[in-house]
Amino acid sequence: MSKIALFSAAVLLAAILPALADRPPNIVVIYTDDQGYADIGPNGAEGFATPNLDRMAEEGRLFPRWYAAQPVCSASRTALLTGCYPNRVGIHGALGPGSRVGISAEETTMAEMLRSQGYATAIFGKWHLGDHEKFLPLQHGFDEYFGIPYSNDMWPQHPTAKHFPPLPIFEGNERLRLADERDQRMMTTWLTARAVDFINRHRERPFFLYVPHPQPHVPLYVSERFAGTTERGLYGDVIAEIDWSVGEILNAIDTNGLAGDTLVVFTSDNGPWLSYGTHSGSAKPFREGKGTVWEGGVRTPCVMRWPGRIPAGTVCDEAAMNIDLLPTFARLAVAALPERKIDGKDILPLLVGEDGAKNPHDGEGYWFYYKQNELHAVMDGDWKLVLPHNYRTLPDGKGGDGGLPVAYRNVNTDLSLHDLAADPEEKSNLAEAHPGKVAELMKLAEAARAELGDALTKRQGAGTREPGRLGDGEAADLEKLHWPEGKPE
Repeated sequence: MSKIALFSAAVLLAAILPALADRPPNIVVIYTDDQGYADIGPNGAEGFATPNLDRMAEEGRLFPRWYAAQPVCSASRTALLTGCYPNRVGIHGALGPGSRVGISAEETTMAEMLRSQGYATAIFGKWHLGDHEKFLPLQHGFDEYFGIPYSNDMWPQHPTAKHFPPLPIFEGNERLRLADERDQRMMTTWLTARAVDFINRHRERPFFLYVPHPQPHVPLYVSERFAGTTERGLYGDVIAEIDWSVGEILNAIDTNGLAGDTLVVFTSDNGPWLSYGTHSGSAKPFREGKGTVWEGGVRTPCVMRWPGRIPAGTVCDEAAMNIDLLPTFARLAVAALPERKIDGKDILPLLVGEDGAKNPHDGEGYWFYYKQNELHAVMDGDWKLVLPHNYRTLPDGKGGDGGLPVAYRNVNTDLSLHDLAADPEEKSNLAEAHPGKVAELMKLAEAARAELGDALTKRQGAGTREPGRLGDGEAADLEKLHWPEGKPE
């Protein structure tokens, strides 16, 4: 970004936020794992309360049309941190231990962008963008890291897949120890303590704090303090502890006199893992969950607070996506955008409630992928075109019990058009009634295929980039570290 562009950005920011302090705002992103749309009080949570998230909504803004770029772990986190569709930067699905790919050093993360503007940066929680040292957070813009490198079920106690190595806990680039069940139970507490300490230590300078909780991804674990405290059972207890964590972070911000200088974003990486039944969340009233591009898989809870900047007790009915946070933060920090092309757009007008503010992607569409590089849906405004594809669903609509999943069945869906304003549950196919709209959205789909590819139509995208990759020696060393006695077949 040129000096003229940076000056223009600053002028534009001052026009929207005339009371902005001399320093750029602190930014806190709290990112949960597999938490369903209906798993917060403002969205109708049942069987447990979320008083601190309720408070965030009362003091800030609810975003009932907030989306993940993909309904699966690594891809969603990649989108958040790079402002790109995951397929653009070559990260798909959920990376496992010893993955030969990870985030590329050529990509600019949110943390790198903000650190270039003098921000202190930290991540406390789940990373999931590769576990080799060159993929870890300290090599991608973060000053501090404590947590786990991938999902908390990727360990030998997985209920259905026992082939995983022990789960490591990292401090910076070092493997602190291998996790046991006590570590799993205490993780939310420890991450919260780290977050509060970070805020206390950096109250005199701008900071970016990223708290990607490993919970409520299965296996569910909760500290003794919250065990048995909700009607919903273990899942509700876990959400109650996450809500407590939100409260502790808000209190630290307020106690340090930073409320008016701090934007707090709370959201989830994708919808609930429905096959786990009683150990999964709820996407009500939406269709399906994690791993699908139906609304239950990609629409996630989202609430933001920034007293004096974001209007209190308001709701934004416009659609927005996690890819839009990076360019929005760039504007707030008056930072240059990444040199490489990104897909997100500045949505600050939506955050601050500017009159007449619209989703800046209107007319261009949002693109949803799942199953590697398969284009499954395109959304523009209230309209969503679901393309023919195979997806997973529960056999009788019921998941498992006690931490054990039921098997999904795979089904095919035909082309369908949905008006999300009138039919958010995606029950009515309007394709025959609105052929013009189908044609319009198909043009967006073709643009997506040309730019990012589509395995279903055997298209190679012209705008895709390579992920980071391990050489044979690096991969062998990492595998030996994970499986010193040899990787099981």
